[in-house]
Amino acid sequence: MPSAFDLSASTTQARAWLRTFVPAPVAAGRRERIKSCLGALIGLFLTEWISRHFLQGFNPWFVAPMGASAVLLFAVPSSPLAQPWSIIGGNLVSAAVGVACARWIPDPGLAAAVAGALAIALMFQLRCLHPPGGAMAISAVLGGPAVQALGFGFVAVPVAINSMLLLLTALAFNNLAQRRYPHRAPEAATQHHTRDVPPSQRVGVTRADLDAVLAARGEFLDIEEDDLEAILVEAELRAYRRRFGDVLCAEIMSRDVVSVRPGQPAADAAALLARHRIKALPVVDAQRRLLGIVTQSDFFRAQRTGSRRANGTVRDLMTRAVAVARAGQPIVELARAFSDGGLHHVPVLDEDRRVVGMVTQSDLVAALLRSGVTAAARA
Repeated sequence: MPSAFDLSASTTQARAWLRTFVPAPVAAGRRERIKSCLGALIGLFLTEWISRHFLQGFNPWFVAPMGASAVLLFAVPSSPLAQPWSIIGGNLVSAAVGVACARWIPDPGLAAAVAGALAIALMFQLRCLHPPGGAMAISAVLGGPAVQALGFGFVAVPVAINSMLLLLTALAFNNLAQRRYPHRAPEAATQHHTRDVPPSQRVGVTRADLDAVLAARGEFLDIEEDDLEAILVEAELRAYRRRFGDVLCAEIMSRDVVSVRPGQPAADAAALLARHRIKALPVVDAQRRLLGIVTQSDFFRAQRTGSRRANGTVRDLMTRAVAVARAGQPIVELARAFSDGGLHHVPVLDEDRRVVGMVTQSDLVAALLRSGVTAAARA
């Protein structure tokens, strides 16, 4: 007889297995959900309306799997399964496979099953995996006399037309809704124009580690590898903050900040940079509100191009778009900008945009080193 321990373990396993049927929470916020519903409404309506009027008297002019494509294109546009080549290639390949199976396999049930399996195999091979493609393949087999009469013309009309219209609507809607579509990860910062990856990708979990783990698992994950990498980096930053605590900009910034006015001669700014052995000067007004920044690089650039701005005023030379920080901001939030963004100095402002300090790369390195040593001593 099984022991009480065995029965308890089996009960625990059964409960754990049953919990897998509980739906996981959806991370999408209310605004994203509204966007998804509105996009699907507009996309499907326009696709059906245009197809019906363009293909007058044609039956069918609209295929049901477009509804499934709309879920991907408007609800999860960042998914690899929702990208342009996925919808176009996946639907067309699947439709062609379905028509071929309907012609050459007499039994409709067997033809539908074979069509679905072959469609998946070809979509994997052609890198256009699109779940509605399975429904498209079966529609081509079981669509009735109207679809069978079209033969391989079904692939072009209506499948290609429907797919293209829905894709065009998704391109317009998602970009108007400020979504990145087609979904591409932002290009990594390469300030030095070399083949080295950004500094933040050289430590912790690297892209090579990620690729090796994904290859070992051998599973298809419905997320772009670049997005997964970005999520891991953000998680590492959160873990770092939890481990070492929040060191604020106010704790490490220089407070006696040397600055210049916009109307001063550029030569004065150059003299201040040399005298104080610094690389940047905030440009401020009479109330010390930030107007811009002038750096050694601005002078080098002007001299290299033969510009007369180096002989003019600070206003002629300064950069007006400046990355800034707040006194109460954790320095961990600046780490990515300093490492990958090529920043060397960030002015710290108060609520009225007055300059109250300056954080440099040296300040940041010293603070992180001190935090690491302190944490190691406590361990």
